[in-house]
Amino acid sequence: MSVAHWRKSTYSNPSGGDCGEVADNFTGVVPVRDSKVDGGPVLIVAAGAWAPFIEAVKGAAPRS
Repeated sequence: MSVAHWRKSTYSNPSGGDCGEVADNFTGVVPVRDSKVDGGPVLIVAAGAWAPFIEAVKGAAPRS
């Protein structure tokens, strides 16, 4: 993961908390990490499971 180029979710908290990041350009997988923990653990999600995961998270998110 040392060569990963991380990008922060557009749904992340703008004040710096609750930030998820993903790394693009990895074939077949989507690496995910907590942006507050540089060099911390990375969750590897299969690419085919990523879209259903995001849809499930969106469905569980509180609405304002």
